[in-house]
Amino acid sequence: MKRAIRLFLAAITMAALVPAVQARAAEPHVLVATLNGVINPITDSYISKAVDRAVSSRANALIIQMDTPGGLDTSMRDIIKKVLGAPLPVVVFVSPSGARAASAGLYITEAADIAAMAPGTNIGSAHPVSLGGSNPAASPAASPSASGATSAAPDIESQKIENDAAAYVRALATLHHRNADWAEKAVRQSINAPVDDAVKLGVVDLESRDLDTLLQDLDGRAVAKGGHTYTLQTARAGIERYDMSGFDQFLQAVADPNLVYLLFLLAIIGIGFWVTHPGLFLPGVIGVIAGILAALSLFDLPINIAGVLLILIAVVLFVIDLKAVTHGVLTTGGIVAMTLGGLLLINTSFLAEGVNIPLLIITVLVIAGIFLFILRKLIEARRRPYEAGEESMIGSVGTVREPLNPSGMVFTNGALWQATSTSGPLAAGAPVRVVGVDGLRLRVEALHQQQSQRAEGPQAAS
Repeated sequence: MKRAIRLFLAAITMAALVPAVQARAAEPHVLVATLNGVINPITDSYISKAVDRAVSSRANALIIQMDTPGGLDTSMRDIIKKVLGAPLPVVVFVSPSGARAASAGLYITEAADIAAMAPGTNIGSAHPVSLGGSNPAASPAASPSASGATSAAPDIESQKIENDAAAYVRALATLHHRNADWAEKAVRQSINAPVDDAVKLGVVDLESRDLDTLLQDLDGRAVAKGGHTYTLQTARAGIERYDMSGFDQFLQAVADPNLVYLLFLLAIIGIGFWVTHPGLFLPGVIGVIAGILAALSLFDLPINIAGVLLILIAVVLFVIDLKAVTHGVLTTGGIVAMTLGGLLLINTSFLAEGVNIPLLIITVLVIAGIFLFILRKLIEARRRPYEAGEESMIGSVGTVREPLNPSGMVFTNGALWQATSTSGPLAAGAPVRVVGVDGLRLRVEALHQQQSQRAEGPQAAS
């Protein structure tokens, strides 16, 4: 009987809760994701999860608040595919004030169903920069030169990359009825536009002060997508924030070109010091941890193998110069190699920001200074006369163990020696200094006698 009553009460409770849950599910809400920093596999996975979350929660729209300098082409294209294929409206909002949608950010903005920008933001600068920083569009593909076809090949390859990027952004802008001509110029000429000009030129759809204003501005807009028409109901919509997980935030934080450069150097130095000094485990542990973090970060950044190899070569040259007698020639080469390696470490064809130049100069000078200091000490040691055997014993201080009358035993350099006193009988415990070696017998004199002679010398001279 009691069990039946409990089941009856549970059924009544569920019946009362179901309408409330259904009513909450029916309430319009939007999912807000935040895309800050470099576009890489971490942000790619994050946006993919955000789209899935918005779909599963039946959100009215997905809003991506974005501030990015650009990033990896592959990650950018994966994000765009997910945005275009999402079965709900996707809004890209370049915010807050001071934010930008540069390089890859322009493509993602043009891929959005609705593109909005906050006051004080800008968009553009999407030209694919070559490693040398030259503008492929500025040099003809077949310009006459002394090298002939050799110089034309890189220009043709750069032109192919530029044409592909221009066609891609033009297709995205045309799909959403935006200014495709301006978008193409942003790629070919690296032009940029503040929010006012971007709205006037039709690069983006609207300007909104903040997220609340954006929700008001979006209300009632119709979005045609995938054969369906979605009407946005955002004026009174609830806001659900979807943030990166703690681990993803950590990975995103370490995926910084400057931090990667420092971690890479720390890994090389720490592991190298541990290999040359096996008894010291702390440098090895620090080096391994730094190496793992650097590897994770390098995986999420566009790196140049040439930059990595140059940094490795620089460290090798530093170490070899400590072993060989080159008087700093290899260290000079190592400084040049490390500087070039830091400049080339990040592939700026995909990411506009590389290693910070002041940071690069400081680290190169510090490391080079340390190696030069060690090298100077080694050179000074090599110039000293080599002492071994009898020569190394002369001048050493010891203690009489058996009275010298005049012969006995003294303790010096960690061993007992037969010795003969040149300054008369000496009692046990007297300090002595070695003045000569005759085979396995030492000639010693009283240490206090030698010190008194030094003290009397200046008086006699006066």
